[in-house]
Amino acid sequence: MAFPIVNSIISWFLKKRIHQIELFLKYPIDVQDELLLNLIAVSKRTEFGLAHEFSSFKNYTDFAAKVPIQKYESIEPLIERCRQGEQNIFWPTHIKWFAKSSGTTNSKSKFIPVSNEALEYCHMKAGKDMLCLYINNNEETQLFTGKGLRLGGSSDIYEDNNSFFGDLSAIITENLPFWADYSSAPSQEVALLSEWETKMEAIIDETIKEDITSLVGVPSWMLVLLNRVLERTGKDNILEVWPNLEVYFHGGVNFNPYREQYKKLIPKADFQYFETYNASEGFFAIQDKNGSKELLLMLDYGIFYEFIPMTDYKGENSKAIPLSEVKKDIHYALVITTNSGLWRYLIGDTVRFTSLEPYKIQITGRTKHYINVFGEELNIENVEDALKLTCEKTGALINEYTVGPIFMKDNKSGGHEWIIEFSKKPKNMDYFTEILDNSLKAINSDYEAKRYNSMTLTMPKIHVAKDGLFYDWLKKKGKLGGQHKVPRLSNKRGFLEELLEL
Repeated sequence: MAFPIVNSIISWFLKKRIHQIELFLKYPIDVQDELLLNLIAVSKRTEFGLAHEFSSFKNYTDFAAKVPIQKYESIEPLIERCRQGEQNIFWPTHIKWFAKSSGTTNSKSKFIPVSNEALEYCHMKAGKDMLCLYINNNEETQLFTGKGLRLGGSSDIYEDNNSFFGDLSAIITENLPFWADYSSAPSQEVALLSEWETKMEAIIDETIKEDITSLVGVPSWMLVLLNRVLERTGKDNILEVWPNLEVYFHGGVNFNPYREQYKKLIPKADFQYFETYNASEGFFAIQDKNGSKELLLMLDYGIFYEFIPMTDYKGENSKAIPLSEVKKDIHYALVITTNSGLWRYLIGDTVRFTSLEPYKIQITGRTKHYINVFGEELNIENVEDALKLTCEKTGALINEYTVGPIFMKDNKSGGHEWIIEFSKKPKNMDYFTEILDNSLKAINSDYEAKRYNSMTLTMPKIHVAKDGLFYDWLKKKGKLGGQHKVPRLSNKRGFLEELLEL
């Protein structure tokens, strides 16, 4: 266990970063413009840089005119060559790490390049900034008198032609500095166990005797772990196991559906929740204030940002705008250029700016995660807000859910079909369905118009899932743990049909 003096030293060291953060808060556009020119300058002799005439670029306008917006499929051949050992294709330094990611909707794996620069100046830097911003808001923290429990994904690392691939969490664990391993639990040996359920039990074995002061991980999977801790220990809440627990750093999925369950598991009035926004492609934003629902866009991690208004979204044929041109409360698809050699890459996420001084965002969903079969333009933010209202009015608590379309047939109206797994079921499902429908109407005028007299859309059809349905489905697909997520919205019925079979 660390002594209080160690807590003070580490806190002081981390807080020194605040002055650098203040620089990009004061000069955000200058920092981003300089970063882009640096990325271009160091990559102008790569195969990609030569092909797109990087040496002729003088500013963002030149860059946007010559470099196309790209999805993974467009750059996959270049990445595959790099995985087979070729170098200097899209980034000048040696790339040996690839984060394997299939996301939520695509069963085919993606291999995202992770350079040493991205590891050190993006992912590792962000981990320290997460702590820095928390400490800056909580001067009396005793975070480093105990350990942080980190829950990563599958930790298998595979080798292929002297390149290595696996979950991003495994790559980061492999490259953690010694002090991070010292202050974290479980041990690296346990964190790198490959079989998820075995690892869960090993984590519990190792941590129930530790003084855990913080949690780090995806809400859905952390919830599974915490409930198993209570089952094992026979305690009523997590504070009876770890009395000095003070903060949960979470990301990966929307936290709102899980918030009430966490409040019951951790009944502490001043317990803090800090959200982060990261992916295999990079680390993008961090909550910078206690209790805030906004994330500060981190502008000096070697990532240049562009944005496509979703009203004009046409995939790779879209027109993107730089940070200087964004406006508040518009849904944007995120485009990134990174220090791993991703150039104008469509990550697939959508965000909305809540502040322009400084630049703060909320994650609003995925470019693929919406339902617009009937012109209702229902996005994940609409659905999460409607479910929150519905649960508040009915006393229900939701574990997981997914929604898909019921297609029109034989002159019958279409609809939305839901599968919801409750941790606390509503007393009356008809009333729950009615409140959900009315909440969606109030939030989304397009949905309301299509529901008029049930001419286009009928009342939602809701199935109450058996306990553990989504866990069993993910297990069957080999997607337990880590960044694997349940698909929330889809324009197709594939996920629904698979879940209904189970």
